[in-house]
Amino acid sequence: MGFFSKLLGITPKKQPVHVNDDTFAAEVLQSKEPVILDIWGPNCVPCKQLEPIIMGLAAEYDGRVKVCEMTPQLAPRAASRLKVRGTPTVIYFKRGQEVERVVGLRSSLFHQETIESVFGIPLEEPN
Repeated sequence: MGFFSKLLGITPKKQPVHVNDDTFAAEVLQSKEPVILDIWGPNCVPCKQLEPIIMGLAAEYDGRVKVCEMTPQLAPRAASRLKVRGTPTVIYFKRGQEVERVVGLRSSLFHQETIESVFGIPLEEPN
């Protein structure tokens, strides 16, 4: 991201990887990269507020963290396996294992700090 984009607070957007029951294991559990899985619902207002944060994280950590999204309606087996009780839920995976779970809307800064603490990945790659 360029200097002026940072100065103005403009974050480029990147689409998360869509996950369903057929792709859950390959995209999340077998991923070589750490994974953030955003579980959302189409009629969930906090989920809509979280969407730009998740897209920003996908762009900011591109190539270092895989950001995925899933709706329980399109992935009922995966949602049941993960014991999802509500949306939004963001689950952090490392080597196919859940290492952190956040239920509810949290800020971009909160998720950046969580990525650093659970994955050891800072926002900016060192030069």
